[in-house]
Amino acid sequence: MSDHDLITLYSDGACESNPGPGGWAVILRRGTRERRLSGGCRRTTNNRMELRAVIEGLKALKRPGLSVKVVSDSQYVTEAVAQGWLEKWAAKQFKKSGGLRENTDLWIELRKLLQLHRVTFEWIRGHAGHPENESCDVLAVKARSVADLPVDVGFENPASALVPLGLTLL
Repeated sequence: MSDHDLITLYSDGACESNPGPGGWAVILRRGTRERRLSGGCRRTTNNRMELRAVIEGLKALKRPGLSVKVVSDSQYVTEAVAQGWLEKWAAKQFKKSGGLRENTDLWIELRKLLQLHRVTFEWIRGHAGHPENESCDVLAVKARSVADLPVDVGFENPASALVPLGLTLL
């Protein structure tokens, strides 16, 4: 596979406080073509925005079966997939002692998207001068500052976000 066939998905999430207004951003690059996406929520967490960035980047891909390399400064996201934790969580229906795993709604959404493509993950140190990571950070910070940000239902009302997934909070 040539570099031209690979899509690189750079992602970042940002929260003003944790929880607080949050933003996410993605740069999708294939060869010399590039697309930038961003968005935010009025009240959320940094981890949710890190997950949302990867999810929205994968959702933007037009056809299945693509080779994608996700580059993220979130060990929360990269390690969960690369170390196989996401699959172990799914095998246990995202249950842990005391209820469901945090951000189950987003992990389920991400897992479905990962099944559509050949995806690898690379962790990079944040705020270390990586050009695309720095650009994503700027976009995510800007996105969290937009007036009338939408609700992050999975954060503000997790029980209702789980109903369509066939799950309930214990």
